Order: sequence, then C-alpha cells, then structure tokens
Amino acid sequence: MDKKQQIMGETSVDVSQLIKPENLVYERPKLLTEAVMHYCPGCSHGVVHKLIAEIIDEMGMKDRTTGIAPVGCGVFAYNYIDIDWQEAAHGRAPALATAVKRLAPDNLVFTYQGDGDLAAIGTAETIHAANRGENITIIFINNGIYGMTGGQMAPTTLVGMPTTTCPAGRNVELNGYPLNITNLLKELPGVCYVTRQSVQNPANIRKAKKAIRKGFDNSMARKGTSVIEIVSTCNSGWKMTPEASNTWMEENMHPAYPLGDLKDI
Repeated sequence: MDKKQQIMGETSVDVSQLIKPENLVYERPKLLTEAVMHYCPGCSHGVVHKLIAEIIDEMGMKDRTTGIAPVGCGVFAYNYIDIDWQEAAHGRAPALATAVKRLAPDNLVFTYQGDGDLAAIGTAETIHAANRGENITIIFINNGIYGMTGGQMAPTTLVGMPTTTCPAGRNVELNGYPLNITNLLKELPGVCYVTRQSVQNPANIRKAKKAIRKGFDNSMARKGTSVIEIVSTCNSGWKMTPEASNTWMEENMHPAYPLGDLKDI
C-alpha cells in the first residue's frame, strides 16, 4: 500500500500519520490467539471468547488462570485463548475446576460449558459444585440445542422448538419441560452470583463483559460459585441466518430465559 492514498479522487492522506498508538480505536485482545476459529458464522462463542480474553488481560491474570474446556462446540477453546486449560470429560468441568481451584486457591478458575454439557450429562457435577460453594466461575452458553452433534433436542430446548430429534417441536407430554437450570442454581446457598446475559448487540456485549468480570472477581474474593449464563444463538442448528437467529432469540429465548441478575450476594 502506498503511503499516500487518494480519497474521493481529490484529497491525499499520509497513512503513516494515521497509524499511531494514540489513534488506535480497537485491537484484537492480546490473549486471543491468531488461530482460525471453527465456529459457524454468527455464532456467539467467538464473542464470549473475546470478552474472556479481554477480562483476563485487564485483570493481569494470564499466568494465574485455568479454564476448563467442555465437550461440545466450545471443546477447542484452548486453541483460542492463551491461558492454561484443562480438558474435562463430558459434563465433568465443575468437578475438575473444583480440584484445580483447591490445589491453586490463588488462581482464577472457570468452566466454559454449553447446555448439553452443563445441563444434561453434567447436571450432578454442576449442582454439587455450586452447592458446595466452590470458588469458581461457571460460564454457561445456552443456545437451546446440541449444536456440535447435529442439532438434537437439549435440556434447554423450548416447548414447540424444532430440532433434528423433535422435528415437530418439543412436546411436553413426550419430552418434558425445558430445564431452567440457572433458576435452580440460584437457590443453592453456595452460589453468590447468578446472571443471564446475551451478546447479540453492543449494549448486551458490554453487559455480558461486566457480568463475567464480576464472576471472576467473586472467584478471586472466595465468595462462592458464580454462574454466568449467556443466552446464545445457533444459526446452523436452528437453520436460520445469523440475523434471523438473533431476532428469533430475542422473540423466543429471551422471554423463556429473561436477561438480568437472578442473584447477587
């Protein structure tokens, strides 16, 4: 690229005068690696990864943080955020996080889990770790579907919501009701903070970042378990465009899983 660029065919600008630290508006978070993410276009995971990387860097905790990766779409999180990671068996992330935090109590420890990992096979581990008040943060990505394995019905799938295993929509008589596990967790005495956020627009992204930071601060202050639910989209599993997925989420997921703080001690 030439140093001088023509703008509107009339005015020339010296680009070298623009590319200065003081003119920087935004940059990739330092802890976010250059690895190409495997997520589908429009997926919420990438946005949440960015927030986590920013927060850990801002806290100066790069060398004292351990993330627990799940089984699910977020399984390769360790490729994208440059911190220490442990890979948990399916659903066992809170149990592994318990061990890591107890062995290294001065470290920041968090789990990163989807609704299948946390609210299906990992229900027991999630509830018991939270009930014990383990000083960890649980980041819960809820898109109401098993995104990685083909779009099957998940515990959080809404009534009437179609999936590959309930193409006519979730039927209460056949499939039971959606499991609102976040509401259950807020009732446990070991849980200090429960919030539900989303990341489909800048305003919500800012709120989600604030919530994750609060959960991490709680962990370091040894206040107990923090649960950060991110109501998310899965445009591939939902068979929608990213834009349509955001609209569908706002019209259907948000009424079922209302955003905001559920518990804050």
